[in-house]
This record gives sequence, structure tokens and C-alpha cells, in this order.
Amino acid sequence: MSLFRNFFIALSNSSYLNETARKLGPRMGANKVVAGNTIEQLIDTIEYLNDKNIEVTVDNLGEFVGTEALATQAKNEILEVMQAIKDYNVDAHMSVKLSSLGGEFDTELAYQNLREILLKADEFDKMHINIDTEKYDSLQQIIKVLDRLKGEFRNVGTVIQAYLYDGLDLIDRYPELRLRLVKGAYKEDESIAYQTKEEIDANYIKIIEKRLLNAKNFTSIATHDDKIINHVKQFVKDNNIEKDAFEFQMLYGFRSELAEEIAHQGDHFTVYVPYGNDWFGYFMRRLAERPQNLALAYQEFVSTETLKKVGLTSVIGLGALAAISGAVKFFRR
Repeated sequence: MSLFRNFFIALSNSSYLNETARKLGPRMGANKVVAGNTIEQLIDTIEYLNDKNIEVTVDNLGEFVGTEALATQAKNEILEVMQAIKDYNVDAHMSVKLSSLGGEFDTELAYQNLREILLKADEFDKMHINIDTEKYDSLQQIIKVLDRLKGEFRNVGTVIQAYLYDGLDLIDRYPELRLRLVKGAYKEDESIAYQTKEEIDANYIKIIEKRLLNAKNFTSIATHDDKIINHVKQFVKDNNIEKDAFEFQMLYGFRSELAEEIAHQGDHFTVYVPYGNDWFGYFMRRLAERPQNLALAYQEFVSTETLKKVGLTSVIGLGALAAISGAVKFFRR
């Protein structure tokens, strides 16, 4: 299983595949986990979830941003989404990646772009802005930017990944900030991260418990794992932790019935909703996590419409198609 996880994470890191995939719009089954690429499609999704008592955090997808012009475009797209959230009066906030704002080549540019986003968020009833986690190489950059912003803004937070050895220390660093706690979605070296599910799950529980007992702000527990969810429910009951202190989060398109059930039971619940044309990297990481989605991806990719649009000579047509086909056959054994 780890071989295929590593393979699809490698695909997600290909700038050429991502660029080619933009020409398609969400395909290969990605439309099941990405809320389209127009504001209208996004707002429809948010309203649908809000009607089920579920809040939304929006990820305006963007990867491989290598110029100031592209970083500015990404910032403006985020501001456009924020304006739509306000105009349509929906219950949603933003999750942003520093890399999409120029962080891969200019930390100061990313900081200034994010600060502009936070200033606008202040105008919109202090809408929460969450700095998303990325690969470990970007962690110190995220910390540096967050430390500059947290004194000026109270509506900024970030993500702690449980597979990192220093996850517990990061919990201690930011008790006053709103945090999202996740297991971790990237491939990291064993020198900095736990490698087995058992180790990651155990550290995730430690991080959740420590955070809930000591937090001075809201906590988002992002998981699709029944055992983790049930453990958290029992833990907050045993320790008299108020329901208003935390929420559960899940990814859009995954375990929707369970999400609705938890929200119906009175727990705060948010769905992480990706949106936009840069869907390929995000979707490959979801395939790495959930290989049962491979069959869906393969079926849609080999459709006549998709092959005609990208062309049989494209790298995706020859590379990703073969990879997904092989993976589907492997998991059908």
C-alpha cells in the first residue's frame, strides 16, 4: 500500500501534470471531491452543506506558483471567494497556502499577500483565515509568517500534523490560536515523521487530548477515522469539555453521511471544500490516502471526451493513465 501512496504523492508533485490537468477542469473523478471551478458552483455547494448545519472552509486550489503575477492572481481569487461568501451570506471561511501566495520564492511577498487577505477578512466580520499545512520544508516559513501576523490579527490560525515528531511542541507554541489537527497527507522522511498508521494514530490522539485540555481557542479535529471520532467524543465527555470548544472536520466528498450524522447530533462540523482549476495535485493526494477512488478515476479518464480534450500524446494520457490503470488492476486482485 505504501508503494502506491508514494507513487500518487509523486504524481501530485509534478508541475507538468498539474499544468496539463488545468486544461481539463476537475476530471478523473475529481468532481466528486472538488466543488467545481466557478464561484456559482462553489456557493451552491456551500449552501447545500449549510442547509445540513455544516460550516465550510474553502481552499482555493493553487500549486506551483512561481511568479509574482501568479501569486497576485491567487490572492485576488481568494479575495473574490471571500467577497462571494459575504455577498451570499453563507457560513464559510478560507484556508490558504503560503505557496499559492508566493511562498516558494518570496516569503515577504507571501506575507504581504496574506496580510492583505486578513485585512479584508477583518472587514467581513473577522472571517477566519487558516494557513494550511504543506510539505515539511515549508513548516518554518509558515511559523515565521504566522508569528508575524498573530499579534496583529486574532482571526488567523494554522494546521498541526500528527505524523511530525514535533507536533506536540507546536501545540504548546500556539494555545491562543485556532488550530486544525490532522494526521498528515504528505510523504515525509522517517527522520522527521512517524511512518506507520499505528504510530501516527497514537500521536494524533496525544495531540488532540493535549490541545483540548489546554487550548485557549477553538480546535478543529480533522479526521474520517471512526475510532478517533469515538475516542474524542468519549474524551470530551469524561473531561467536561464544552462542545463549543471544538469541531470535527472532513474533506468534501468523503463520508458525507457520517458528517451529516455528527452535525445532526449537535456537534460543530465543518467540511473542507477545495475549489478551482488546480485540482490535480490535491486529487492525487486524496487517491494516495484512499485507493478505493482509483477505479472511479480510471473510468472517467478513459472516456472519449476526456481523451479527446487532453490528447493521447499528452503526458497525462500516457503516464497517469497507465499508472491509474495499473493501480486499479492491482487493487482488484
